[in-house]
Amino acid sequence: MTIAAAIFLIAVGAILRYATDLNVEGVSIDTVGLILMIAGAAGLVLSFIQQAVSGRARRRDVEAQARAEAERQAAGEQRPPQEQREPPAPGY
Repeated sequence: MTIAAAIFLIAVGAILRYATDLNVEGVSIDTVGLILMIAGAAGLVLSFIQQAVSGRARRRDVEAQARAEAERQAAGEQRPPQEQREPPAPGY
């Protein structure tokens, strides 16, 4: 769940819980609103955790690449040649 979807669920749940006077037989709209707000809050927390974990992994990869480059330079090795690409044709 994305952060935007979680915030949307919280907003819809709050509207159902606090801003409506609907009476549906067999369904408590207030309870549905509360459930949506709880689901949105849980999704928001999980989204933040997921971003923190993936950010840490990305940072670890960048640091490993920097260390490998520094070791390569310290050993006097040349950097492997990068592929040379043809420039795009005009009009693209």
